Amino acid sequence: MLSLFRRKQQSTQLQRAAPEQISSQGLTVPQSAQALLAVPRRQKLLDHIWQRTALSRAQFNKLYLDPITRYAELVQLLPASESHHHAYPGGMLDHGLEVVAYALKLRQSHLLPSGAQPEIQIAQAEAWSAGIAYGALAHDLGKIGVDLHVEYADNTVWHPWHGPLDRPYRLRYRKDRQYRLHGAAAGMLICQLLNRDILDWLCTFPELWASLLYNLAGQYEHAGELGSLVMQADQASVAQALGGDPSKALTAPKHALQRKLLEGLRYLLSEELKINQPQASDGWLTHDALWLVSKTVSDKLRAHLLSQGIDGIPEKNTAVFNVLQDHGIAQPSADGKAIWKATVTSENGWSHSFTFLKLSPALIWETGARPAAFSGTIIVDVADPSGTSMEKAETALAAPPVARTKNHPDYSLTPTPPSPPSPPDSVDLLMDLFGPPPAYLDEPGFIDEAEPPNVETQVSPTVTEHSGAHFMEWVTQGVRSHRIIINDSKALVHTVNDTLYLVTPGIFQRYGQEHPHLARIAKKEKQYDWEWIQKRFEEMKLHRKQPNGLNIWTCEVSGARRTRLLHGYLLKSHGGLMNDLALNNPYLKVVEAEPEKPRRPTIGNTR
Repeated sequence: MLSLFRRKQQSTQLQRAAPEQISSQGLTVPQSAQALLAVPRRQKLLDHIWQRTALSRAQFNKLYLDPITRYAELVQLLPASESHHHAYPGGMLDHGLEVVAYALKLRQSHLLPSGAQPEIQIAQAEAWSAGIAYGALAHDLGKIGVDLHVEYADNTVWHPWHGPLDRPYRLRYRKDRQYRLHGAAAGMLICQLLNRDILDWLCTFPELWASLLYNLAGQYEHAGELGSLVMQADQASVAQALGGDPSKALTAPKHALQRKLLEGLRYLLSEELKINQPQASDGWLTHDALWLVSKTVSDKLRAHLLSQGIDGIPEKNTAVFNVLQDHGIAQPSADGKAIWKATVTSENGWSHSFTFLKLSPALIWETGARPAAFSGTIIVDVADPSGTSMEKAETALAAPPVARTKNHPDYSLTPTPPSPPSPPDSVDLLMDLFGPPPAYLDEPGFIDEAEPPNVETQVSPTVTEHSGAHFMEWVTQGVRSHRIIINDSKALVHTVNDTLYLVTPGIFQRYGQEHPHLARIAKKEKQYDWEWIQKRFEEMKLHRKQPNGLNIWTCEVSGARRTRLLHGYLLKSHGGLMNDLALNNPYLKVVEAEPEKPRRPTIGNTR
C-alpha cells in the first residue's frame, strides 16, 4: 500500500542564508523547522504521534514528519489565537501537534471506514490514520491566511501561499476578521503541507477523501467520523490550554457543542434566569442586545449542561466565557474579550455595575417570542485613567504584554520568544492521556451513549434537597434517562454482583457539580460538597458492608493489556434499575477482602 512512497523525495527544507541584520526592534526572526521542532515538549509529542502508527521510521518520516516539518516552516512562531487558547508565540505549532496526537489516540478506538468489511478496514487502516492526522494538523491552518496580517520590515505583506517566511516579520490580528472563516480557508493551504504523492494516494480512498475535503472546508457536519475525531481532539487541546480537563473533552458526546450551549441558555432564560427586573436581575434585554451577568450565567450554564450528561465544560468561568465567544455566542467587547463591564440604571433610579456577556437576542428567541425591552439604560464603562481597561482588571483575561515600536504602534510585535509559558508539569499531565487505551473500550458489554437525550431532572417534591434521599433519586433518574452512563470505561455507575456499584468519590463529585450551592452547606461543616453528600448517603444504610465492617468495596477492572482498580459502594438492592440494562459487567470483579487472621496470644496475655 505504501509502495507509492518508496521513490526518493527531495527534502522540503529550504536552505536559507543567515537573516539580514535589522535595526527595528520587535521583529521575529524565522527559524528552521528543525529548530522549531527541537523543543523537548514538541519532541515528546512527535514521539507519541509515531507510537500511534504502525509504520517504520522511514515510512513515518514520509507520511507524517515531512508534512509536520512543512507545517512548522509555515506557521513559525505564530500564535493560535489572539487571547484565547495557545495565545503565545509558537502556539499554533504546539496546538497543531497536540491535536494530531489526541486525534490519533482517539482513532485507535475506531474501526474505519465504519461498516466496511474487516479486510477493507485492515487494508485502509494506515490511510485513515494519516487522513485523520492531516485533518487535525490543518484544522486551524486557515487562521494564518484570514485572521492574521503578517508583514516584513519593509512593510511588504506576507501571505501563506507565498511559501514559508524568509525574513524577520511582525504580525497583528485583523480587526475585520470573520469568525470561523478560517475553517473554510484551510483547504486552500493544504498543498503547502501535503505533496503530490500523498494527495494522489489519499484520493484513491473515496470515503476518506470526501471526509478530509469536507473537514478542510470547515463543513464538519459532513466530514463523518474523521471530522468528529478532529473536533474532539481540538476540544481536548483547547481544554488543556485553558485549564480544563482534556480527558473529559476526549470522551465528550459527539454533538455540536455550540448547539448544546445555545439550548442550555435558552432553557435557563425560559425556566430559571430572571431578566429586566427593576433592581437585581440575572440579565437585561435591550433593543439590540441581551446582557447576562457573567458569573451567574456561567455557574448555572455549567450546572445545567452537567445535568444533561455533557462533561466537556471547563471548570473555570474565564474558560467558559472563552468557549462561548469561540463558538460565536458571546459577542466580543472593544478589546476582543468576551466580558463587558457596564452600568445598569432603572427608571426608579436604581443603578449598579456588572460584568456581562453580550448576546444577540436572535440567538435565543424566535421572531414574535422576544420579551419586551428593558425600559432603563445600560451604558458600557470606559477605560480607567491609567489606560487599563476596566474589563481587563475585572476579569484578568488580558493577553500577555507584547513589545511595540513607534513606527508600528498598532502591531502586536513578537521578538524571538522563550519557550511557551506552560507550567512545569503540564506536559506530563498531557502525556498521561496518551497511555494505551483500555482493551474493553472496543469489546462488547460496555454501553456507549454518544448523545444522551435532552431529559430534565425532575426530583419528587417530597424529597428534601439536599439529602441522601435526594442523591439516590438523582442517581435513579440519571440512570433511567441515560444522563448517568453505566458500564462505560469512564462510568461512575456499574452493574456488579447483581446490583449497582457507585464509584467514589466520582459519583458524589458529579452530584456536587450539578448542585453548586451544596458547597455553601458543606462549608459550614468544614467539608467538601462531595464528602457532605457521601455522608448523607451512608446514613441511609442502603449499601452492603464488607465482612470486616468497611463500607467501601474494591473492584478490579480487567482488559486485554492492563488492570486497574475502582473503589465504591455496593447497593443492597438495584431498585429495579437492572431490568432494562445489561447483566453484570463482565469486566469488573469485586475483590473480596481477606478475613482477618486471629491474633496469637502473647506471654502475659491469655485473653
